[in-house]
Amino acid sequence: MADPPTGIAVLGSTGSVGRQALDVIRSLPGRFRVVALAAGANHTLLEDQAREFHPDLVWCQVAARHMDLKAAAGRRTRWAPMEEMAAHPAADLVLVATSGAAGLGPALAALRAGKAVALANKEVLVMAGGIVTRAAEQGRGELRPVDSEHSAIWQCLWGEDPAAVSKLILTASGGAFRDLPPRELERVTPQQALRHPTWDMGRKITVDSATLMNKGFEAIEARWLFDVPMDRIEIVMHRESIVHSLVEFADGSVKAQLGEPDMRLPIRCALCYPERIACESIPRLNLARAKALNFSEPDLARYPCLRLALEAGAKGGTWPAVLAAADEVAVEQFMGGEIRFTDIANAVDAALSAHDGRADPSLDEILEADRWARAFTAQRAARPQPVAHRT
Repeated sequence: MADPPTGIAVLGSTGSVGRQALDVIRSLPGRFRVVALAAGANHTLLEDQAREFHPDLVWCQVAARHMDLKAAAGRRTRWAPMEEMAAHPAADLVLVATSGAAGLGPALAALRAGKAVALANKEVLVMAGGIVTRAAEQGRGELRPVDSEHSAIWQCLWGEDPAAVSKLILTASGGAFRDLPPRELERVTPQQALRHPTWDMGRKITVDSATLMNKGFEAIEARWLFDVPMDRIEIVMHRESIVHSLVEFADGSVKAQLGEPDMRLPIRCALCYPERIACESIPRLNLARAKALNFSEPDLARYPCLRLALEAGAKGGTWPAVLAAADEVAVEQFMGGEIRFTDIANAVDAALSAHDGRADPSLDEILEADRWARAFTAQRAARPQPVAHRT
């Protein structure tokens, strides 16, 4: 008798990762049943998805559209918040692919209910890594990384003794402006920032790739996902995006996970774990065609956001929450034409410098730090001014 399909809640279903996850689900008929779909403002696409997958629960940021969504999905479908979706008894697996702080509540709800959480939202662990990992332990939930870099480390660690890990090495492409002279960065446009050289991703993460803030976030995430201190996590530049990350072990051996830059592979890995299922649609790596793989150290003067993220990660407490919130607001300001690309780092630096942090915060203190940083960064945008780098 065949196993019943795995119930899955897809939070952020209209974003880049959510859409690709639904592609993976389509490619595996009978393997999954979509229990819940949640989206931001793109209610039109969500309605199309609801007509196709007939989920039990739907949610959309544009609440006025909920009757249309219910009609699209079917009479049994009802409107529910993401926290309820995440803890729903029929959801065995919860994909958290929302952007920003919106993913924290659902991730905690799922882990406390003992669910497997496929995590594609960077801010969840950046903001509250200690609280999230404790929730997983106490609720007997499971975290499965979706980001290509963390998926690579995760795969390298399968069957290994965690105590034998010497360091983790995250790779970074360098983003849209990796070859642009630094003096020209002040004049770049949002449209230019969205032209990532190797990956097809959502708007926010693509800008974070250009500032390398995303790599700082990933270092903080890796600290919590794999229980490795920040000083044993390194970042190397790797423009080809073929080596997704590496693990060095105590005996000096290094393992790496390689593949073409295609998010469907790490998504499929997280959804189907521990199985590896054949897929013809994912391109196979041809190393002879790749010819050369290049690596170098990151230039922290060129990428000040990376330096700020590593500093905040090392301090811990509420500083990473401020980092993530200030960056989210500053990126939106840049995309809206309110500030320059180079002002993103200035805005984050200002928030971190002004923050009165807490070393071992509660969830309420983390959420308050998030609110404070958003308000501080929004108010500062009216009078942007350079902030001296801290020593």
